[in-house]
Amino acid sequence: MPRHIALIRLSAMGDVAMLAHTVRAFQAVYPDVKLTIVTRRLFAPFFNGLNVDFLFADTKGRHKGVKGIWRLWRDICKLKVDAVADMHSVMRSSVVRSLCWLSGKKTAVIDKGKIEKWFRVGYNSHNSVPLKHTVVRYCDVLRRMGYEFEDPTPAVRKDAPNPMGEKSGVWVGFAPFSAHDGKTYPEDLRVEVVRMMSERYTKVFIHSGGGAEAEFARNMESQYENVTALSGKVDLGGELNLMSHLDCIVSMDSLAMHMASLVATPVVSVWGATHPSLGFLGWGCSADGVLQEEMPCRPCSVYGNKPCESKDYKCLRCITPEMIVSKIDELITSKE
Repeated sequence: MPRHIALIRLSAMGDVAMLAHTVRAFQAVYPDVKLTIVTRRLFAPFFNGLNVDFLFADTKGRHKGVKGIWRLWRDICKLKVDAVADMHSVMRSSVVRSLCWLSGKKTAVIDKGKIEKWFRVGYNSHNSVPLKHTVVRYCDVLRRMGYEFEDPTPAVRKDAPNPMGEKSGVWVGFAPFSAHDGKTYPEDLRVEVVRMMSERYTKVFIHSGGGAEAEFARNMESQYENVTALSGKVDLGGELNLMSHLDCIVSMDSLAMHMASLVATPVVSVWGATHPSLGFLGWGCSADGVLQEEMPCRPCSVYGNKPCESKDYKCLRCITPEMIVSKIDELITSKE
């Protein structure tokens, strides 16, 4: 069997974070097999504590375009890997994988289950059998190379430096954003969630990207003295470390949920256009933390990128701030 494998997962931050669970399970059984993660430099903190090397893909520079794909293949060859595991299966990774196969390296590619996921779109998923989880699909790629190992156990909490200083009281996080409207909590409702959190918990941290998301977070920070907007204050590694100290975090079907799963922080996950049965629930996150309303139109898309046909995103608006805060209290109490 191969002794040095390159694992390619170039983008989609949440999907890269999920790959870390597979690497952890694999290395528990095969610690002597060398793994090189081919991904963006930004995503390296997801693999903290794991014995991996990196080949950072610069898709806006050295590895951009057709010539860039050729250079990425050449850079992988220079690592002297025995095999390539394509955990992405997009055009760039597929071409690189094919070139590696032609050069005599063992290859395997993820089965994303596109057809079975497509059949679930626009179909009421209530009581339907959940599809295979993305983390298990990653594991299956390595199993097809001949390795035998169990699915990952949930992550456990580990000591990490707290970028926000010594903790006292109850700390919670709130990550109401996503790349798509169908997975972003409506603004008027998220304002109310922040108000209720600030009255109930010692500290509230708002996780966001830049632009309008950061502006919302800073606005909330200016209104409540115990609310902190994290944008610009911590990097990705620092955000992960902070999450490990939170009592709970509220997230959409988005990156924050998968980051929290890496540090075993309880998650209240709010689902709108997408559905956890498609295999994207944070690995190890309790189903008790899922908030969703079963509707005939859900899921309307696999990734939440389809505009709402009724224009009102009722699937999100029916998840009230009171429901969210109640679920936080439930998870925190059950943890004690």
